[in-house]
Amino acid sequence: MVLHSLKNCLWLSCGLRTPKACFWSTAGGALVIQSVSNDVYQNLAVEDWIHDHMDLEKQQVLFLWRNSPAVVIGRHQNPWQECNLRLLRQKNIKLARRRSGGGTVYHDLGNINLTFFTTRKKYERMENLKLVVKALKALRPQLDVHVTDRYDILLDRQYKISGTAAKLGRTSAYHHCTLLCNADKFVLSSVLKSPFKGLKSNATPSVPALVKNLFEEDPSLTSEMLLDAIAKEYAVQHQIDHHITLINPTDETLLPGISNKTKELQTWEWVYGKTPKFSISTCLNMTYKDSVLDIKVNMDVKHGRIEVCNIDLPEKWLPPELYSELVKSLIGSKFCPNETTTLVTTLLRVCPQDDELHSRWSLLCENMIRLM
Repeated sequence: MVLHSLKNCLWLSCGLRTPKACFWSTAGGALVIQSVSNDVYQNLAVEDWIHDHMDLEKQQVLFLWRNSPAVVIGRHQNPWQECNLRLLRQKNIKLARRRSGGGTVYHDLGNINLTFFTTRKKYERMENLKLVVKALKALRPQLDVHVTDRYDILLDRQYKISGTAAKLGRTSAYHHCTLLCNADKFVLSSVLKSPFKGLKSNATPSVPALVKNLFEEDPSLTSEMLLDAIAKEYAVQHQIDHHITLINPTDETLLPGISNKTKELQTWEWVYGKTPKFSISTCLNMTYKDSVLDIKVNMDVKHGRIEVCNIDLPEKWLPPELYSELVKSLIGSKFCPNETTTLVTTLLRVCPQDDELHSRWSLLCENMIRLM
């Protein structure tokens, strides 16, 4: 395997006059690049940049990347439905929304991501997955791996080791897939389990599957070996030299405008605000002074903001004016624990100085925030 720094290569070849020309100058009809970053937002931004800026008619691209712990949802998915957001916050695991469809996946350094860029006319995900299988077989002939009609790669005919998603533009397209090498399966199963009950949504749901790491089948494998084998097979099929070119996704000189793409992918408006409209109809079981109260909550959420809110409180639980102020403040606000915490803290300041009232208020608000 030969690794090059794309930046150095580009400076030498064309003086960095235009980024597109620089990319083209590194190879003929195809190029294999690998990110030096493990940041999910930066790597997703590279996908956007290549899709938007490169002339894939002249040169196809295979992009190799790995991320620090992150959960990545599909373009049309609902994060409250797909994962345990509270656990993500506790474990400091990033949440990202990609631009392609498909289901939710967990990434860590034990997972490899592969993105195949072509023109829309040449888009062919089955061929890409067969390439991955061929690379795995070349590395370890005994591996029982095959591609399914759902475009998954299965190990031993039952364990999913790779899932697929794609984005088809007007003229450009990309197909990306995961490859489970040595991911933390305990964390994977924990974070991809939503505790939410009573959520109704038309968002695309994920399809659960049994998973297994390749390293469980063969502990002698490494991520580097797998990356190299896939890059080698790609090079053979595209009749190019076997080189992996390293790129830095923060390099504005190399990728003009990349930082803006990265920032957009991190915004609340993109990650949560792009969630298709959904409704919540649930019951809060609250214990107060040796009694259990069932508080019915109904909400409609659009663009990640509360559009309709009804909280069925016991009579005299809160003064009517305070209840009205709470509902009024929630409508239009983000369905988000941070914003709701700020909101209820502000309302508490104008609440009558009554210890029991404050206790009831705090209990209700804590349970409301747990919903988010």
